[in-house]
Amino acid sequence: MKNVYYVGSGELTFDLIERIINENLKLELAPEAKQRIQRCRDYLDKKIAESEEPLYGITTGFGSLCSKSISPDELGTLQENLIKSHACSVGEEIRPVIIKLMMLLKAHALSLGHSGVQVITVQRILDFFNNDVMPIVYDRGSLGASGDLAPLANLFLPLIGVGDVYYKGKKREAISVLDEFGWEPVKLMSKEGLALLNGTQFMSANGVFAILKACRLSKKADLIAALSLEAFDGRIDPFMDCIQQIRPTGDKSKQAIISANSLQAANSSPAPGKHVQDQYSFRCIPQVHGATKDAIRYVSSVLLTEINSVTDNPTIFPDEDRIISGGNFHGQPLAISYDFLGIALAELGNISERRIAQLIMGLRGLPEFLVANPGLNSGFMIHKYAAASMVSQNKMYCYAASSDSIVSSNGQEDHVSMGANAATKLYRIMDNLEHILSIELMNAAQGIDFRRPQKTSPILERFLHEYRKEVPFVQDDVVMYKKSIKPSLS
Repeated sequence: MKNVYYVGSGELTFDLIERIINENLKLELAPEAKQRIQRCRDYLDKKIAESEEPLYGITTGFGSLCSKSISPDELGTLQENLIKSHACSVGEEIRPVIIKLMMLLKAHALSLGHSGVQVITVQRILDFFNNDVMPIVYDRGSLGASGDLAPLANLFLPLIGVGDVYYKGKKREAISVLDEFGWEPVKLMSKEGLALLNGTQFMSANGVFAILKACRLSKKADLIAALSLEAFDGRIDPFMDCIQQIRPTGDKSKQAIISANSLQAANSSPAPGKHVQDQYSFRCIPQVHGATKDAIRYVSSVLLTEINSVTDNPTIFPDEDRIISGGNFHGQPLAISYDFLGIALAELGNISERRIAQLIMGLRGLPEFLVANPGLNSGFMIHKYAAASMVSQNKMYCYAASSDSIVSSNGQEDHVSMGANAATKLYRIMDNLEHILSIELMNAAQGIDFRRPQKTSPILERFLHEYRKEVPFVQDDVVMYKKSIKPSLS
């Protein structure tokens, strides 16, 4: 069916994830996924019954308590206690889209058949997803090694009838919602708590959200920069194909700034000798924006591998007759990549703020602060202040979370990735970037209007026409915060 995605039927892609979320597709377990899950569960049960050796987290305690043996009749209780004790994420509630992404990514990872869970456990995750039962999870508490223990514990508390959820817009106790659907709380078996809590799904879900948004913002940055170039009466020479080909920095789609503008209008090309050279914030747009596109592409490849991997622990290999306690839950690949992406996105804001500054300086025939009567009017003076503030804040967020590590679990977990912190600060960087680009758009549109009746390219004219439906030309000073500038980038 077109409105159903079968979890475990193949690899996840970003396009597929966007479809699942945006088109509200329902999730079902693929038949082959059910077989893999059940086969692994049967193998684990047999192994526990036969093994005389302790199995970490299955017949032992967790972390530094791995030397404590657990009796067979308490293996399920051990897993429930794990989820209850680890559900201590704090801070702000995570957005529903991240919750849905976490559930999707965890269900997919478990469907690969190396985690030892029951089919009903995965099915209940899908039930929550399909019926918009949203567990309440908070954004702080994960070290990004042993996976995302605290946020994933909060995510899966409701499976066992504990914790709180949002359902139909109301915050409710999980058990009451389970009763409403006629669902029994999942009775966890050995290893299942670990399978649910170990893993990088909090980091990964935030990363998927960031990558999808970063791609959109990168394209908008090209378009807005093209508009600023026109408003500034900039030269087109630095964007010609010949100069790009001899130093192809970044993704060739950086030429989107040229194709977006098209520069078809005669006035787009300065008269000979009018402006010998433009400032770097205009002249170097392909190099700076292209480098960011390269970073987005690299981080996308890392994340795509991650979301199609098994990241809980221990890992079960029925074909090899092995249960291995390893480190696939360690978030270092994501942490380093997210720090890289944060720097790359912050640079889009950094160069955008410089273009904003050039547009308000009273250069090249534009009025100072982009108002007809500067002095009486302050015009766009403080827009630049706001952009500078956010650029500075983004520089703080560019501190490398992945360079930090704090010993945990009484020394057993002695190196952690801090990948969750790297992931959550990405959102803050992007939120600032979206505001900065919105300010540049407002300035560029104002600058273009001061050059009327000259026309720019058809593409930019259409863009401006739609923008002016939301944000009018500023003739005299108005209350600026009421201007609806950010939604135009959505």
